[in-house]
Amino acid sequence: MKHTLRSFFSFFLVLALTVVQAQETSPKPKTPKQSLPEKNIPATEKTEQEIPSTPMPLVEIEPVVKKELTTTQKTDRYGVRVGLDLFKLTRALYDKNYKGIELVGDYRLTKKYFLAAELGNENKTTDDDRVNFTTKGSYIKAGFDYNAYENWLDMENIISIGLRYGFSTFNQQLNNYRIYNSNPYFGETPIISSGKSFDGLSASWIEVVAGVKAKVFNNVFMGFTLRLNRLITNKEPENFSNLYIPGFNRTYDGSFGVGFNYTVTYFVPIYKKKIKIPVKEKK
Repeated sequence: MKHTLRSFFSFFLVLALTVVQAQETSPKPKTPKQSLPEKNIPATEKTEQEIPSTPMPLVEIEPVVKKELTTTQKTDRYGVRVGLDLFKLTRALYDKNYKGIELVGDYRLTKKYFLAAELGNENKTTDDDRVNFTTKGSYIKAGFDYNAYENWLDMENIISIGLRYGFSTFNQQLNNYRIYNSNPYFGETPIISSGKSFDGLSASWIEVVAGVKAKVFNNVFMGFTLRLNRLITNKEPENFSNLYIPGFNRTYDGSFGVGFNYTVTYFVPIYKKKIKIPVKEKK
């Protein structure tokens, strides 16, 4: 009897150990982790968020409006402008000691730049207190003008600044002179007639030009220029100075001079260019 109870007890103990071991080795079910309450909000006050059953209304986004730039067409004419200096042409009417003529011209090279030139001839007698002399000669000037004025539509006006290189060949004739007397106790010295001629003279210079040209009729322009000259070379005769140089005008302080002309020109168109000009923005 004791042997039977011992055997039964041993079997029951083995079975219990087997069950306990099986429970320890079997995977434990995962339990959901309890989410921590949000900061500063008690867990008891937290409510569950419900997903709305109906979708949220769509918000309309206004399309981007493109701004259209309206333009207009402008025609630029390119060609040659030729004319005369009215100042030199009419000066002979009131100045008996002067005869001269000057031809002027320019060619439109680009939208803003013009090639420009002047060609002239002068015959002038200068009568000063101490000397009377006659200058005869020809000259040519060449350079460019820059138009600083912005024209609209079919306007072709010009407000320009430019540069010229001038060259002149001429001769001087000393008509008469008076010797300077520093002590005129016995009166002024008499006038001495000369008639001596100095040929083969020449001079070159640079001049800065500022001017205006305005269209007054179809292809007809009126304008004027102011000029500041600076001598580069000056071939002078012995014992005589070039006090007046054709194209350069009277020399002051040995190397500087000023000039002026008043012109009428006619424009000869050669070809045209059409360009677009913005007018205003339109939504």
